[in-house]
Amino acid sequence: MLHFRTVFAATVCFFFIFAVSLYGADIAKIGVVDFQKILETSSAGKLAQAEINKQGKRMEDDLKKKGAEIEALKKRLERESMVMKKEMREEKEREFRIKLNDLKTLKNRYQLEARDIQERFITRIQKEVLDFVEKVGKEEGYLIIIEKRQGGVLYCPNKIDLTDKLVKDYNSWFAKNKDKKR
Repeated sequence: MLHFRTVFAATVCFFFIFAVSLYGADIAKIGVVDFQKILETSSAGKLAQAEINKQGKRMEDDLKKKGAEIEALKKRLERESMVMKKEMREEKEREFRIKLNDLKTLKNRYQLEARDIQERFITRIQKEVLDFVEKVGKEEGYLIIIEKRQGGVLYCPNKIDLTDKLVKDYNSWFAKNKDKKR
């Protein structure tokens, strides 16, 4: 009787292992994508970063120029304040405060504008990459594809990381379509 139970248990285990191996490949096909890496290495990501840097440099140069003008006004005010009449000195100090506040306002506006530019580029790239992820997922039978950083993935083997494949496909698509969409 004990022998029968052992054989029966072994048969059941074999059956489950065999069944899982038959269906397991389709059920457990999981992929991981590193969107940050796509932003850094794809043609679209590099182009977006170059445009963001260009706009940032323009804003920074403008702020430096206006800051230098304010600094020059401050030095002139300090130098000439002793010989100015009280009304004239108060007028120049008021003009200085207005320009200083204008610079702070411009700096805040540029920060918001830079954030908006960056979000616009990232959102567009995310949408385009998501289309590729869905296509790869359907065509290659993935059960789930997770974003590596936001998905909380701490470790995954390289063979389930689809990032390089997506970058390659996305770069090909981007090269063909960049003039049409931009």
